[in-house]
Amino acid sequence: MKRRGRRLWSAFVEACSTLTHSKPSSGRRLEGSMRTLVGILTSNRALLQLEAARCLHELSHSEQSAVAEACLPATSYLLTYLSGHSSDFIELCLYTLGNLIVESEAVRKQLLPQGIVPAFAACIQSPHVAVLEALGYALSQLLQAKEAPEKIIPSILDSSLPQQMLWLMQPGPKLNLGVAMEFAWCLHYIICSQVNNAVLLTHGALPTLALLLLDLAGTVQRMDDVGLELLACPVLRCLSNLLTEVPAEVMGQQMELRDERLVAALFIFLQFFLQKQPALLPEGLWLLNNLTANSPTFCTSLLSLDLIEPLLQLLPLSNAVCMLVLTVLCNVVEKGPAYCQRLWPGPLLSCVLNTLALSDTEVVGQSLELLQLLFLHQPEAARAFLQQSGLQALEKLQEETQLQERIHALQQIAATHG
Repeated sequence: MKRRGRRLWSAFVEACSTLTHSKPSSGRRLEGSMRTLVGILTSNRALLQLEAARCLHELSHSEQSAVAEACLPATSYLLTYLSGHSSDFIELCLYTLGNLIVESEAVRKQLLPQGIVPAFAACIQSPHVAVLEALGYALSQLLQAKEAPEKIIPSILDSSLPQQMLWLMQPGPKLNLGVAMEFAWCLHYIICSQVNNAVLLTHGALPTLALLLLDLAGTVQRMDDVGLELLACPVLRCLSNLLTEVPAEVMGQQMELRDERLVAALFIFLQFFLQKQPALLPEGLWLLNNLTANSPTFCTSLLSLDLIEPLLQLLPLSNAVCMLVLTVLCNVVEKGPAYCQRLWPGPLLSCVLNTLALSDTEVVGQSLELLQLLFLHQPEAARAFLQQSGLQALEKLQEETQLQERIHALQQIAATHG
């Protein structure tokens, strides 16, 4: 038995070495070595099977497309082993499949009819956190395939995976950040595909994601830096994109949040991003834009929580942030005179005037739109605009031909109310 074990081990080492260092042109060597490796993988010796799987996992990291293609004969066995009893072995198979899936269309074509989606749906029932995290990774790789919207996502939506993913993202003591992060990105890819997001809404995606965001905001307040931005980012994206598909009249009912908690939680994250990850500020602001675009309730929350000034403080950070802040403010102002009266007097006008000096034409255009809406609903703002040399600021923009119509309209409104 020992001699036999040594021969298997030598064959295994040789296979690893040959495959890892082969050039793309050495097709026969790749095929021969893979046959040896598959033989070890399918042997009845658990230790050698695990080592063969580790070898395949190392190979799956190769940037050579020929290596991924050479691993094709092993993928069916990796898929079969997902129904095994060893969590370590299943985890290894999932990560290997994830790497191969993203690299090779041939691998995906082979595994889809062989039942990779049902196999993943079975894996999500695992009680092992490491298996669930590996599954989330493999599934996210599958969802990024170019053919995913047509050939993959419909079958995933028809499976138990969406409901189970959302269940694993529910806040509570059993929530695992690593697992939730992987499945949040999976949901993001599904939502962006726009194949059938009604399925996710039916399973309660909006309230689940909103409650998760609330829970994460509370954790941010209690702990200084726990890497929560890694989960917050895909959650924010999922919520932002789903909201574009929900009618305004049912938004509050869908989210089961009719108070100010969601807006407050969002600003906790904006402050957190400002200190730790400024590049993520647009993610939070985009969600705030989608919340306030068609909902007077969320606009009221901004005002009642006195969040306009913290919002204005973000204007100088970057053109992208400035554009989103101005858009959110437009959402509030366009709701009518009652909303504008709660903005006035205040620092809004002076802050917006400063943005007129920026070089970004889109940002300046958004500032002009905001001022026009403000003047229509709050004539006092137009008079203050004139007193603060607003017309001179407009004159400096005369060379911007694409802004001429807005500039002329604003000058007329200011003159009328001034």
